[in-house]
Amino acid sequence: MSMWRSSLTKRIAAASGSLPAETVIKNGKIIDVFNGEIIEGDIAIEDGYIVGIGNYEGTNVIDADGQYVSPAFIDGHVHIESSMVTPEEFAKVLLIHGVTSVIADPHEIANVLGADGIQYMLDSSDNLPFDFYFMLPSCVPATEFEHAGAKLASKDLQPFYQHPRVLGLAEVMNFPAVKMAEKDMMKKINQAQQAGKKIDGHGAGLSAMDINVYLAAGIRTDHESTTADQAKERLKRGMYLMIREGTVAKDLEQLIPIVNERNARRCLFVTDDKHLDDLIHDGSIDHNIRLAIHSGLSPITAIQMASINAAECFGLADKGAIAPGYKADFLLLDDLETIKISQVYKDGKLMADEGEISQFPPFHPVTPTAKLRNSVRFNELSSDDFSIYLPSNKANIIEIIPNSLETRHIIDEVTICEKGYFQASTSEDLLKLAVIERHHMTNQIGLGIVKGLKLQSGAIATTIAHDSHNLIIAGTNDVDMAAAAKALQSIQGGLAVVNGGEIIAMLELSIAGLISEKPYQEVHSQLLTIRHALESIGASSQFNPFLTLSFLSLPVIPELKLTDKGLFQVSKFEHINISAG
Repeated sequence: MSMWRSSLTKRIAAASGSLPAETVIKNGKIIDVFNGEIIEGDIAIEDGYIVGIGNYEGTNVIDADGQYVSPAFIDGHVHIESSMVTPEEFAKVLLIHGVTSVIADPHEIANVLGADGIQYMLDSSDNLPFDFYFMLPSCVPATEFEHAGAKLASKDLQPFYQHPRVLGLAEVMNFPAVKMAEKDMMKKINQAQQAGKKIDGHGAGLSAMDINVYLAAGIRTDHESTTADQAKERLKRGMYLMIREGTVAKDLEQLIPIVNERNARRCLFVTDDKHLDDLIHDGSIDHNIRLAIHSGLSPITAIQMASINAAECFGLADKGAIAPGYKADFLLLDDLETIKISQVYKDGKLMADEGEISQFPPFHPVTPTAKLRNSVRFNELSSDDFSIYLPSNKANIIEIIPNSLETRHIIDEVTICEKGYFQASTSEDLLKLAVIERHHMTNQIGLGIVKGLKLQSGAIATTIAHDSHNLIIAGTNDVDMAAAAKALQSIQGGLAVVNGGEIIAMLELSIAGLISEKPYQEVHSQLLTIRHALESIGASSQFNPFLTLSFLSLPVIPELKLTDKGLFQVSKFEHINISAG
């Protein structure tokens, strides 16, 4: 008898009660995500699947002792690279927070290394006690207005659709390419549709008419709503609304009031980009649920959004519910209002207990190739490379909106020296910003002025700079900016804080300049050191300076950004001069 037949036969026998189940959960309050209510009964588990609810006997018995039995949580859209740890370490962190599945977009590493980056993420996430699904990056590079490390055409993506964990085409952010039906974009969309796959959207700043275009193209989700009106327009047109709460983009409290019993099944939770320290301290999707409940949403509705809704959105037919035929990915919750997680089970096996990993099978990590470890390449820089000449004292300035991916485009007077060069001013909170191409040795450097970063001295730099992940540096002086660039080149990418020409904190991200090879606990410890270093140079505690910095180069989010080719005005989709005089 074949393995699948033997397994299926056992499941059926256990479901009928003719064979004792491997595991039975007793005395639990079951969250029924289909009817939105609490039910009671024994839960029978066989071969990693739930096979029945009723009266059952089993070889192993879990006494829930009155706790709630909830389906495990699913993150509907996340960039693993933003955690700065490998998929293995990422899984450990998320399991503690009740998340057992993610739909990931390896857009970040693909912008650095193309197909090699996607393959690394697939290989390094295989055979783990955690389900990693992937959407293929649709826009590499994101736009033609910057230098990325790679280009992915439709022919490059085609082979990956054969992989069982590839679910579709990731966030289509190049709206003009869709609207103008550009050839390769149409090929990518057609490919996904012909393969029976899903297509994610990225509708930042799009009008209702623009959303019509996306839907007509077969794009069915969006995670870029920042207002209730935007969210409602998407729901009206049949989109799945992804409600995001990340480290920078915090949209949940603005969007959750529109969720009601009539439309909730078309809504799901995502984190998109979340730093490791926030994942550890606040949580992942469990944090979204708590915020939603605090904002007045029913706990059961919030759990539906975090489980069955996400599963149905992506066609994961055996995930997201406590019901026969569904994977035994579940949680025991002490309390529904606070979503206090007691235990986390994956495929019926206990993975986390009271906030600690209880077991994680030995895993032989994929060794990154030399190409993955040597991706930060640019010519040596001096302080002169950061000089900004202005013919007048009026300049186009990027103004940060705290805890938002969007920025404001302001025109204001700045200080210039006798020779006409911009002088950074901590009292006016006007600092220098630089984006240095780090993939192809082009010597391309984009320079700008940023307001709102609130550094009092020194410079900060990172090779995490969405979406092309060039080197981005902000600073109060040219010497520290040059020192930061040199430091990150020496370790092949990461985060650096420099003051007085000295490196005061640094985190090495040797895989593509995005990911550390260290355990998550070590990375977290280094992030704490960086946080203290940021405090020492007067950085704001109201937002994450590094994650904010990393989005200042994203040319698909309004209003004004900086790429390695210069200042970029998103509304006009074109570069502009720093000078406004």
